Amino acid sequence: MQKSFTRKSLSNASMYIIAVTVAAVSLLLGISIGSLSIPFSTIIKILFSTWLGLPLPGDVPDDLVQIVMAIRLPRVVLAFLVGASLAVAGAAFQGMLKNALADPYTLGVSSGASVGAVLVIFFGIQLPLFGTFTLPIVSILFGLGTLALVLLFTRAVERQMSVETIILAGIIFGAFFSALISLMIALTGEELRQIIAWLMGSVAMRGWKYTVLLLPFFLLGVVLLLLNARELNAFAFGEAAALHVGVNVMRRKIMILTGASLLTGAAVSVSGTIGFVGLVVPHMVRLVCGPNHRLLLPLSLLYGGAFLVLADLLARTIISPRELPIGVITSLIGAPLFALLFFRRMKRKL
Repeated sequence: MQKSFTRKSLSNASMYIIAVTVAAVSLLLGISIGSLSIPFSTIIKILFSTWLGLPLPGDVPDDLVQIVMAIRLPRVVLAFLVGASLAVAGAAFQGMLKNALADPYTLGVSSGASVGAVLVIFFGIQLPLFGTFTLPIVSILFGLGTLALVLLFTRAVERQMSVETIILAGIIFGAFFSALISLMIALTGEELRQIIAWLMGSVAMRGWKYTVLLLPFFLLGVVLLLLNARELNAFAFGEAAALHVGVNVMRRKIMILTGASLLTGAAVSVSGTIGFVGLVVPHMVRLVCGPNHRLLLPLSLLYGGAFLVLADLLARTIISPRELPIGVITSLIGAPLFALLFFRRMKRKL
């Protein structure tokens, strides 16, 4: 009843306004809170001054500009893009695969991207062409390679590439790549701490370079998914029904899988594996806005980004000056939330 009341009470414009406000406030909180507290008004003055080329007000010290523009802003922007990527990819996977448990890691793309990153750390690889970006670029390539393997295997098993076969193929390749990661961890020595830290997820000390690296994949993946929002709605009634209303099922499935995998692989490559964002955020947004993907996808993007910015804020302040892996925070918050959602859904069915 509450769900129905919420949907009827809020127009689409209201939902967008609330989501944008939540995202903006989370970004300001992420910049404001830290070892040195910075008021919102000062942050806004610095941003306007820097972006519009206006003179800096006399009451704002120069060192605050450096803290905001060079340290905190790139971190919160990267966290927002990673959270947005995982959430919108999760919404797309759940819609296309018709599986409430689907998330960006279901098809093994995350495990494949992680294998690429762990290989780079394990062997100390640094390709001359990519330099310090060797790890994220190799990780992205391994993630996309995993998607190609999953699709080729699915196609070889079943020409129609049903969602059930895609999920099973993803589980097979995901389990295989997870075993490879465990093997490398078992064989590693001094790199163990570095590998474990990377696998637990973090957006610390990445800077604008990683944001710029992620941005093209983020934009391409989001555009691909938004262009297929209508088809995702059709998939909710089954592939036969989607075909009946004129959807080119095979081509649209590949486009959606490619878009969601681009987002997942790119997010994992810059932050490591961060769980539950892509699983929980779309479910919570769906409670408010319903299953229409034209609304669900952009709202999941905004709330997913805000969620990870706040999770990162907790990770770096809760036991300050030490910092927790962000994946620990998202799991501690996400697992109980998902359990609550699952409990409520099962009780309604009884």
